[in-house]
Amino acid sequence: MGMIKVVGLVLHPRRDCGSAIDAIVEWATRREVTVLGLHDEINRIDCEAVAVSSEEMVERAGLLVSLGGDGTMLRTMRLVEGRKTPVLGVNVGRLGFLAEVDLPDLPGALSAIDEHKFTIESRTAVRTTLPDGREVSAFNDIAMVRVPGDGLAAVGIAVEGKNFVNYAADAVIVATPTGSTAYSFSAGGPIVSPNVEGLIVSASAAHSSFNRSLMLALSERLELGVLPTSGRLAIEVDGIIEGYAEPGTKLEIDPVPAAAQVVRLGGTSFYERARRKLRVEGSAQVGVPDAAADATVVDSFERRRYEILLGGEVAGVLHYRRHGEKIELMHTEIEQTFSGQGLASRLASAALEDARVRATPVVATCPFVTGYLDRHPEYSDLLSDGV
Repeated sequence: MGMIKVVGLVLHPRRDCGSAIDAIVEWATRREVTVLGLHDEINRIDCEAVAVSSEEMVERAGLLVSLGGDGTMLRTMRLVEGRKTPVLGVNVGRLGFLAEVDLPDLPGALSAIDEHKFTIESRTAVRTTLPDGREVSAFNDIAMVRVPGDGLAAVGIAVEGKNFVNYAADAVIVATPTGSTAYSFSAGGPIVSPNVEGLIVSASAAHSSFNRSLMLALSERLELGVLPTSGRLAIEVDGIIEGYAEPGTKLEIDPVPAAAQVVRLGGTSFYERARRKLRVEGSAQVGVPDAAADATVVDSFERRRYEILLGGEVAGVLHYRRHGEKIELMHTEIEQTFSGQGLASRLASAALEDARVRATPVVATCPFVTGYLDRHPEYSDLLSDGV
């Protein structure tokens, strides 16, 4: 690929990407790299990026950078579908799942890409032709969803031209492995590694006696048929309604292998990100049920910190270091907007409970944790004398 000469930016429609754009422009200026943005996105902000059409951006860019959350990442992947242009996902704001790096790690990530210190992960897409003749692609899922006030989604699943099973449900979802942790997961489907090649068919709130997910090979022909008993259905493509289907409509679903190339820097594995996204926490979900009751504590071990999440946003962190068998609790920070809600105590108790479950001796150098331990002698047995 050689040195990247042109980088294209895709921005979240609402989140403030200013500092991320500044970091990219600064990096690009030092390396004489051109930064492109889309007309309607770049015109909102004052920056050095060159405004172009999406066609021109896809044509010229050697790397696309998605700034935002998962929706922005999906849009970027759909933009470059079928090309070899790698896509780097950067989380701006809430915790995303598809993005590879958070804002503070951006300059380092760009340099690593420059020095070829990254791998590429191919992502499968699914494509279908809508009743109005338009072709659409999704990197998470295509779903046929009941319209409020209309009947259930009654959908027949045909594999290799023969009807296999019928679902009656709120929605029938065809997901890629990437999408297995999105809509399909909330419908009860399995978590599928992105290294698996296949499609998952799931039903959300199935009313039929058959409610299991199916896993199909990419080579098997899949068709969804809206049954005579069905209501009118919305066709959702990566969560966006693109059309409607009436009884009798048939949708052939075509997998597109290696439709996008995603940059991986090796910081976190799919399973670590899945744990964070799906809050598979085990020991860390503890603490005082009060204002902090809606908060979730996760061990973000790739960043060496416990994070307390409120509505998906990181509201505070407790930084730690592991020294051999011991853990040093170093520093607690709560975002200003969330102060006074007991979140620091919730972080401290979660970290101490986690240490107890793992039988890890604790060294407290954080003044807040030290104060918390004074007030909660039940944790004193965890303390170790110095690192």
